[in-house]
Amino acid sequence: MAFTLRPLSPALGAVLDGLDLRQPLGDADLARFEQALLDHQVLFMRGQQLTPAQHMGFAQRFGELHIHPIYPHLPEQPQILVLDTAVTDVRDNALWHSDVSFLPKPAMAGVLLAREVPAYGGDTLWASGTAAYEALSAPLKRLLDGLSATHDFSKSFPLARFGNTPEALQRWEATRRRHPPVSHPVVRTHPASGRPALFVNEGFTLSINELEPHESDALLRLLFQHATLPPFCVRWQWRTGDLAFWDNRVTQHYAVDDYRPQRRVMHRATVLGDAPH
Repeated sequence: MAFTLRPLSPALGAVLDGLDLRQPLGDADLARFEQALLDHQVLFMRGQQLTPAQHMGFAQRFGELHIHPIYPHLPEQPQILVLDTAVTDVRDNALWHSDVSFLPKPAMAGVLLAREVPAYGGDTLWASGTAAYEALSAPLKRLLDGLSATHDFSKSFPLARFGNTPEALQRWEATRRRHPPVSHPVVRTHPASGRPALFVNEGFTLSINELEPHESDALLRLLFQHATLPPFCVRWQWRTGDLAFWDNRVTQHYAVDDYRPQRRVMHRATVLGDAPH
């Protein structure tokens, strides 16, 4: 299946034209796709009219899929998470985050399909942790190398918002037991390219373990702001049927919550990855 690639910015992002993901990718096309992901970190494809089973099947080509402990999912495909503003409070997506970085082995990739989008608004932004790290000064890189940070699911999923019914409280408490806080390096190395990238995010990162609390707070504020500067970002305006595939190991993203009372329905498959190092 021939497809063309159109870069969107120097830091990250490319549009792939000519792909119909209802058809399975051959080995050569899969290798081209993986190289494009490595080169551009987030890939966009228009007009992908996939069934949930096809969506799941495509994502499974890249690894085991995660079942989210909090968000609703499709009954017939629990690996497909549903982000529907008519059903679920999705305000936690309206901040910069890397998906499920609270896991010991966070996601390798997200595969997001637009099912229903507002007439205007509802864009998503991605930021490259690789570009952000490379733009740091040498002294700051030396400080960060070797530091670790604590990530906690409850920072984005606080009990006050996600435990407000008996059923939700039971689910939240079970998630807390299964997912205690974890530590990851502040700078992780991409397992394929070997390039370092910042790996802290406002959604789940609580603190830098080796620093005093006031030092940690100050440094994280700096890194959160630096990592999402415009030169490191790309912004996507959704159409129904758009599919975005991003390398979650070296990017973070922000779903702009500016479209209510319009409705936005997205389906996401999350491909699990490896332990950051």
